[in-house]
Amino acid sequence: MLPADEIKGVLAFLREAERLKSVIRSGYTSTGRPESTAEHTWRLCLMAMLLADGLGDIDVARLLKICIVHDLGEALHGDVPAVAQVEGDDRAARERADIETLTRPLDDRRRAEILALWHDYETGASPEGRLAKGLDKLETILQHTQGLNPADFDYAFNLDYGTKHTAVHPLIGAIRAELDNDTRARMTAQQASGAPD
Repeated sequence: MLPADEIKGVLAFLREAERLKSVIRSGYTSTGRPESTAEHTWRLCLMAMLLADGLGDIDVARLLKICIVHDLGEALHGDVPAVAQVEGDDRAARERADIETLTRPLDDRRRAEILALWHDYETGASPEGRLAKGLDKLETILQHTQGLNPADFDYAFNLDYGTKHTAVHPLIGAIRAELDNDTRARMTAQQASGAPD
């Protein structure tokens, strides 16, 4: 049994983390509805679970935990679409500050674990952190290739997006190749429809 103060802290944290359900990303679902960050995180975790046995000798529980917390900081100040991200911006520092704020109600042990997992994702300090980053890029591209996107959606962006992170493992690379083919097919269909590319 957890002490009452730890239960209250966990509940307070979960109430704040719920905000992630309302954070909208730049991707669209297959029905044309904007995707939330929580939905992206759910499918990222599902992807990691399904592919884990092909990723070699890794700590699957750690990989899943990293996937769960990787975008948690966005609950406070939202998502920055990949197309709007700039190398050297303060996004990582802002997300770090946001996740520190978000985890404040937790006891020291739980808070330290979440912050360490988030830091691992950001820095790629472990194989699991690097794999989580690669899978995150794949999930984004997968959504872009199956979403009911606006007519002017920039599919070409996918072809360069996250290439460094999707080269971390042969399985991630093989999936990337499939998704790049899907991206090219969407680009061809877009051009055939006369929509801007």
